[in-house]
Amino acid sequence: MISIETIRLGLKSLKLHALRSFLTMLGIILGVASVIVMVSIGEGNKQSALRAIQSLGATNIIVRSQRPPESQQVGSQRRSFVAKFGMTPEDHRRLEKFVDATRIIPLKAVGSEVSKGAIRITSQAFGTTPELQDAANLHVQEGGRYLSFGDVERRAPVAIIGSEIANLFFPLSNPVGEQFRIDDRVLTIIGVLEPIGLAGGTGSALVGRDLNLDIHLPLSTAKLEFGDIVVRRESGSFSGEEVEISELYITAPSTDDVVPLAKHVRSVMEVGHKGLKDVTIIVPWELLESVRKTTATMNILLTAIAAISLLVGGIGIMNIMLATVVERTREIGIRRAVGATRKDIILQFLVETGALSAIGGLLGILLGIGISVGLESVLPWVLSLPGIRGMFDMSSDIETQITTWSIVISFLVASGTGIIFGIYPALIASKQDPIVALRHD
Repeated sequence: MISIETIRLGLKSLKLHALRSFLTMLGIILGVASVIVMVSIGEGNKQSALRAIQSLGATNIIVRSQRPPESQQVGSQRRSFVAKFGMTPEDHRRLEKFVDATRIIPLKAVGSEVSKGAIRITSQAFGTTPELQDAANLHVQEGGRYLSFGDVERRAPVAIIGSEIANLFFPLSNPVGEQFRIDDRVLTIIGVLEPIGLAGGTGSALVGRDLNLDIHLPLSTAKLEFGDIVVRRESGSFSGEEVEISELYITAPSTDDVVPLAKHVRSVMEVGHKGLKDVTIIVPWELLESVRKTTATMNILLTAIAAISLLVGGIGIMNIMLATVVERTREIGIRRAVGATRKDIILQFLVETGALSAIGGLLGILLGIGISVGLESVLPWVLSLPGIRGMFDMSSDIETQITTWSIVISFLVASGTGIIFGIYPALIASKQDPIVALRHD
């Protein structure tokens, strides 16, 4: 049992050499802080990616028509052409017959250009059904509504626009009730989608486009007004795409059914699309699991790298304590002469190293939390400075999430490091011969 006197002597020694004690703790402080910061950045990126993937619907399977490589090569040799590829109503019927899904929702790309007055952008409009709102977790801003089955039955010329379309065409007014054009067709806006977290970055790479630029209109209106051919004009030439169904959202009964259902969907699609050259299948749940595993591996790697600082800090403590043993030889001799045992000497030195590592660990925790919290607000500001903007190819948006386990583990490792690396100097100190120690200058 450590006596109060031993603790007092150990802490008094640290106080007498405050600057040296702080410099000794610096390795521990930086080691603990780096562990917390590394893990918080990794965890923040993980949560951001998981939200992006989950916003696609964890139980969804997205089947998308894509231009096959051979049609792209043909297009480069001709000034104008129409490439026919992708899914057909026959594929839709086959999936409904052989796949046990909760729902299968078609999307049909329409138009080549979206315009409002002088503002024109490339079309990213899709005909679909009201069921897409629930399947894709879409939310409409207050004051508007999503498509209804009545809109589909009437083939109504109405549309729901993404948040970025609203900001571009109607920056200072409410878009609901306003009109815009897709090619030469006039549509009335009945709702605006809330911003979707997949805008840009990982999300847009995942689905191939920024969903905040999407426009949704009734599937019946899309078939009636636009047909199957979408024309793209570029510098004196044009290319056309004849696609009957651009995407299918297939919803599994539960997350446990997603992977088996995706395999079944692939086998069914192989029947009409050998090699799936003109069809791609996106399974958010598989991506979700992949992100979790990758992030867990990265956290381990980052923590291992940051833990090197703790090792360096422990070696620093041992070196300083070994030097202290020589410096305090006479003090050790006096204590032994007045009755202190070897155990008392060992405990005194372990109190000092334990206090160094514990205090260093606490300061490291405060520093790590401070840096993690500050990164979210300070880094975007730094990267926005005129002299720095453009120097780094990275997003100014960074998310951190401090985890309890990283704080607890880093503190325990820091404390343990100090004690472990303090044992050897303590043993050396305790083995000093009292007579020789008293004669030491």
